[in-house]
Amino acid sequence: MSTEVIIAPDHNALAAAVAARTITTLIDALAQRDIAHLCLTGGTIGIDSLAAIAHAPARAAVAWNRVHVWWSDERFLPTGDSERNETGARAQFIDLVPIPASNVHPMPAPGWPWHDDVDQAAAAYAEELQRFQEGTICPEFDVLMLGVGPDGHVASLFPGQAALTDPHSVCGVTRSPKPPPVRISFTMPTINRARQVWLIASGVEKAHALALALGPDGASEVPAGAVRGSERTLALIDAGAASELR
Repeated sequence: MSTEVIIAPDHNALAAAVAARTITTLIDALAQRDIAHLCLTGGTIGIDSLAAIAHAPARAAVAWNRVHVWWSDERFLPTGDSERNETGARAQFIDLVPIPASNVHPMPAPGWPWHDDVDQAAAAYAEELQRFQEGTICPEFDVLMLGVGPDGHVASLFPGQAALTDPHSVCGVTRSPKPPPVRISFTMPTINRARQVWLIASGVEKAHALALALGPDGASEVPAGAVRGSERTLALIDAGAASELR
C-alpha cells in the first residue's frame, strides 16, 4: 500500500488541513464504532495542528467523550516538564475540548513505582494499551500522527538504534541521539497496527528525510519509510518539506 502525499502551501495551512482531516476522521470512526482512538505527536507542527483542532468550529461535531487519546512517544521527564509532548498537547488541545480525564493516556514520567527505570515504565504503558487491545497488543488507532525528524526518525525510533527491532509493543530508549536521551516509544509493529498513519512534516529541513522515506527504497532508508497504516498511510506536508520530492 503506497503512501498518499498531500501538500499544503505553508505551515499554517498544513496545521489547518491536519485539524480538518482529524475531525472528519474521528466523526467517521465514531459513526462505525463506540470508541475512537487518536494517537498524538509532538513537535511544532504537531502541537500547532492540535491547537487548530481545538479552535476549529467543527470540533463541536465530535463526541469527545468517546475519544481516547494516546502518544506514540514521550521524553522520560517529570510530568509538566515543558519538553514533554503531553505538556504542549494538554495546553493547546486536551484542556480545551471536553475529553474526560479517564480517556487521556499519557506515557509515564519518572516516579513511583518504576522510579527511573524507563523499561519498567514502557512495560506499564504496554499494559495500558492491552486494556483496549483489538487483537494482540494494542487498540487499532483510528489516527496515529507521527512527526518526522531531519534524520527520518519517527516517534523515538532513530536510524540504526536498537529500538527499531525491539520485539515489545512499547520500549524504553536510553541513547537517543536527540536530547533528552531517555524516552519511551511505540515500536514499529505498534505503529503499523493503526488504521491510518499520518506522517506530518513542515519545513525545508525535513525535505531530504521525506524524499528518502517516500522514495522507492524508503523502508530501508529511514524509519519514516517503514510506517504503514493497515488501511491508509498519508504524508501530510507543506511545500518546504515537499521541496525534494520528485
